[in-house]
Amino acid sequence: MVAPVAWAATASGNEQGGGRPPDQQTAGSQELARSAVVTRIATEIAVDGELDEEIWQRAPTIGTLTQREPNTGEPPSERTDVRLLYDDDYLYIGVMAHDSEPQRVIGTQMARDANLSADDRISIVLDTYRDQRNAFHFATNPSGALVDGLVFANGQSNLEWDAIWTVRTRRTNEGWSVEFAIPFRSLSFPAGRSVWGFNISRHIYRKLEEDRWSGALLQTTNFLQVSEAGQITNLEGVTQGIGLDVRPFAAGRWLHREASGRSTVTGKPGLDMFYNFTPSLKLTATVNTDFGETEVDARQINLSRFSLLFPEKRTFFLEDAGVFSFSNTSESPPGGIPDARAQVIPFFSRQVGLLAGEEVPLDLGVKLTGKVGRTDLGVLDARSGDIPGVSDKNFFVGRVRRNLLRQSHIGALFTDGHPALPMDSRTYGGDLRLATSNFLGRSQNLAFNAYGLRSQNEGVVDDDWSYGTSLEYPNDLFQSELVWRVIGENFRPALGFVSRRNVELFRVGTRINPRPKDFLDLQQMFHGIYYTRFTRLDNKEVESWKLDIIAPIDWHFKSGDAVHSVFWPIVNYERLFAPFQISPGVVLPPGEYRFTRWKNHVATAQKRKVQLGLQWLLGRYWSGHADEIIASVNFKLPPRLNLTFNSNQTFARMPHGNFIARIHGMQVNYSASPFISFSNLVQYDNRSRHLGWQSRVRWILQPGNDLFFVFTQGWIQDPLDGSRFLAEDSKISTKVQYTSRF
Repeated sequence: MVAPVAWAATASGNEQGGGRPPDQQTAGSQELARSAVVTRIATEIAVDGELDEEIWQRAPTIGTLTQREPNTGEPPSERTDVRLLYDDDYLYIGVMAHDSEPQRVIGTQMARDANLSADDRISIVLDTYRDQRNAFHFATNPSGALVDGLVFANGQSNLEWDAIWTVRTRRTNEGWSVEFAIPFRSLSFPAGRSVWGFNISRHIYRKLEEDRWSGALLQTTNFLQVSEAGQITNLEGVTQGIGLDVRPFAAGRWLHREASGRSTVTGKPGLDMFYNFTPSLKLTATVNTDFGETEVDARQINLSRFSLLFPEKRTFFLEDAGVFSFSNTSESPPGGIPDARAQVIPFFSRQVGLLAGEEVPLDLGVKLTGKVGRTDLGVLDARSGDIPGVSDKNFFVGRVRRNLLRQSHIGALFTDGHPALPMDSRTYGGDLRLATSNFLGRSQNLAFNAYGLRSQNEGVVDDDWSYGTSLEYPNDLFQSELVWRVIGENFRPALGFVSRRNVELFRVGTRINPRPKDFLDLQQMFHGIYYTRFTRLDNKEVESWKLDIIAPIDWHFKSGDAVHSVFWPIVNYERLFAPFQISPGVVLPPGEYRFTRWKNHVATAQKRKVQLGLQWLLGRYWSGHADEIIASVNFKLPPRLNLTFNSNQTFARMPHGNFIARIHGMQVNYSASPFISFSNLVQYDNRSRHLGWQSRVRWILQPGNDLFFVFTQGWIQDPLDGSRFLAEDSKISTKVQYTSRF
């Protein structure tokens, strides 16, 4: 095997041209490392999206990109020039995305943190610690949307995180150009290190083309797989200043209680603070916290016997959330692979400051996150205020993770506190991950995970453990997994989330994903089989099993359209040991239930102005039959207006009763600019008979300074006249925050 070599971009050797560049040659299937030099500047850069300063023209490019899709290893169909500059305060990234058909460049959205999956886009990862596990992620599209996030565990991400940075774009007769200006104060990095991990990706959506600088291999399915990044050098003398950000805010709220007819107005000041003790260790503190600007949860109706998971959306808990991630017990499988629905999350931040979905005042929160050598460290302490029925409480979480080899780690986690009950509650345990992207000397991913956890609650003395292992082979052509997990009946992490208990999980599955050439304009086909079984721990009897057969059709076309499934069989077995109320008034008696469902799912390409999706599950359902129809329509007037309507309806007919479960939703998003956005979400479900509307305005006065205005209104459906809705409470929340950096 040829040893990896580094290739530094130079002014005379980096021009785009035919053939593969010297740094993209391979030895076997192992891609050689890439490296580029960042040019230090003393002149001022006007961040306007136009790369017209002389320094941009003189700076070398980092070298050619390489196609990952559709023609792996080939030169890109369009040229991309990338240049890197820095001064005392900023890292500048300039991109000229040439396009032979500039009128066909796609940029449908401009809102902060928009989903850019249907757009042309430029994506960047910065592995500032060069640990090949964690990184900062930045992205934009031709309309100038600001998208950012945190990458952890070499591929998982938290895209709700917001940093202070700037990007500007310009459409030209040659394509489109981008200027990123990322302040060093918005990043954390070790002192004295001049080499960072770096990667950049360009998507040309109308061609379903992805070009990458490093890691342009089909096996590197996730661009956020940091271990495949190259490196940038010459970042000499960069600092974070004092490393102190102070963000005072003022929040106000008007609440009208419909039942009493009374209105109240409240307001409070608060403070968020961020301080870097060292370039690698950051303290985050919040006082008198307000989360009034947070988006509402999407509605779900639970037709299973087990708990549903709602994602965290509050800013304080999203900061550096990856430090507290544990094993792989909560990961969602890749698209098209059925979820086992067996999450074990020892620390789930929604248990702090929320109780039964209602906000609990958070008086104080302190968080210390970062690195000490090769060790990731996270400590969280928070104190909630009094609410009726629950006194003030203190919560503590500690997480330590020692990085091993290139992509592996061993770690421990401890939590203390209970959000609702006046009792002692602790959870502790450890996890191990052994992973590689060079399995058997080839560019293949393989990961082994193991964990053990125990919850200690007053009055509970046994069956309070959870432990398990998994082996994953997540690659482009073949994907396989083997999972074993035990979840005790009394395993109840008070600050965590567990979807089901008193079970032993066994899951095995594999999928083959060929990419046929010159056949029906197909991009990729998917075929596989997954078997999932849950066995009760108390009586050793099987509680449920499911066989998902991904066949005969799961075809994705080069047009972006997809036939995800045509009569996929899903074979189910359920054993009820106690009566189960699946819907109000419909109770299934104990016993065994065997039924087969058939899945159909088609979707048109996201690039279309009107995108449609339709999923239909039919067949036997428990003791009877049911049809589940999931439909969505997305309409775009790019880049400002995006309208989505979705509906999920289940029509069940069983000997024990019939029922219909409905969720309807509509989202209307309008962006006046990348810094002013209006979002409206309307939702209704017939289980609660509640109709809700949230209207949210975000005005980014400048990065770090924001104004939020949120209006929320609810209605309840009249049980006697279904066409009538009676008004419930109304609420208006406002928040303004200003950041000072030192």
